[in-house]
Amino acid sequence: MIDYIGVAAAFLTTISFLPQAISVVKTNKTAGISLPMYVLFSIGVVCWSIYGLARNDIPLFVANSITLVFALVVLITKIKNVIRKID
Repeated sequence: MIDYIGVAAAFLTTISFLPQAISVVKTNKTAGISLPMYVLFSIGVVCWSIYGLARNDIPLFVANSITLVFALVVLITKIKNVIRKID
């Protein structure tokens, strides 16, 4: 039962970043997004992914790797917008 709860938690927290990533891709708007938060969050997700690999916890690794992709879409767009002074 605990594995099902873990899978549900991984799915829900991972998929929660998808709407933000889709919105940023569609609109290119990132003014309301905190650059420091996304930098720290992305570093944390990398750490969780490494931890998952080290523990041989494939669901943990996969969930965080997918989350990292979504977060990086937002982060990279935010950085580009800051450089271009769009934000």
